[in-house]
Amino acid sequence: MPTTIQVNKHTLLLLKKIKEETASVSYDETIRKIANERINSSSMAGILGKRTHKWIMNDLRDKSDRF
Repeated sequence: MPTTIQVNKHTLLLLKKIKEETASVSYDETIRKIANERINSSSMAGILGKRTHKWIMNDLRDKSDRF
């Protein structure tokens, strides 16, 4: 079921450019590709949570390796 969405001219130009770069056949396919990239990105941001520097560095080296 087709739906109409409103975007400003700048957004439309960006969408057209991405459509060409990704060789998509429609704007729908272009938007889905962008969304899938966003969802499937393997960002490591926040993986450590709120750990402290001391906790992260703890046990990285044995005491015998230290000077």
